[in-house]
Amino acid sequence: MAKDVDMKKLILDLDTGVDDALAISYVLGSPEIELIGITGTYGNVLLDQGVRNSLAITDLLGHPEIKVYKGLPHAGATDSFTVGKASAFIHGNNGIGEVDIPDSKREPESEPAVDFIIDAANTYGKDLIYVPTGPMTNIAAALRKAPEIANQLGGIVFMGGALTVQGNVNAWTEANISQDPEAADYLFRSGASTTMIGLDVTLQTLLTYEETQRWRDLGTAAGTFLADMTDYYIKAYETTAPHLGGCGLHDPLAAAVAVDPTLVTTLPINMQVDVEGPTRGRTIGDNERLNDPVKTTKVAVGVDVKRFLNEFMTRITALAQAAN
Repeated sequence: MAKDVDMKKLILDLDTGVDDALAISYVLGSPEIELIGITGTYGNVLLDQGVRNSLAITDLLGHPEIKVYKGLPHAGATDSFTVGKASAFIHGNNGIGEVDIPDSKREPESEPAVDFIIDAANTYGKDLIYVPTGPMTNIAAALRKAPEIANQLGGIVFMGGALTVQGNVNAWTEANISQDPEAADYLFRSGASTTMIGLDVTLQTLLTYEETQRWRDLGTAAGTFLADMTDYYIKAYETTAPHLGGCGLHDPLAAAVAVDPTLVTTLPINMQVDVEGPTRGRTIGDNERLNDPVKTTKVAVGVDVKRFLNEFMTRITALAQAAN
């Protein structure tokens, strides 16, 4: 893997549903960042469907050079994973709002995602930012296999968790964390520099039909796909969270913070995930490391909504217009 240090490098780790697709679009529309690969995980959809979506979406958006790597299909060696009814309702059975786009003629890379992550960390070091927006299974496996990459990476910006608000699975658990609490806890304790983009901020960043109409009005295949897919997502939010008045831009906000960390204000705090008992899946401060002067995690507790939404629409609209 050749090293080019002109731009920051980024890996997206995705369970490619609607907001993951928007995260891909945001990164591809950001000239400051080079997307060196997408690693697949499970969550909104099964692993193979998510990998299929990532390949098809990068083709549609005019970037068939983006390589996609298959990650681990579930949390444990003997576990299995089934897509939850809520995820299927919000993202559609195919993960992208039941919108039909052509399959890519490409196949995922033969190198496993975990090995690709380690290889990239060794190659790019501090120039590499890793952005997982599903369960933390792949990065935890990479850290277990090569613990040294915790100090090599330029940072991990992940979408998951809830510190100051309720979860979206139950009162204390957010969906990505719930799918592999052990992996998230391992990440928090690994020593890696992490930024948590949780429900605390993602539910403040909302998209409406007014914005998606701008994509539809472009008259491009990419614009129509983004509008149709996101309208499905907004419609689901009208049932699951009608008080919000739009859909939460969860994964795109994590991608945006990887590009521009000043979009959020953060609380430095050493975190843990409860892995046993009635609060399993809760993301909360670690009492045993509360007074440790070294804080390895920053939790986003505020977001510049207006600036983020402006950057979101500007970058993705330009990408969708140029893709056809």
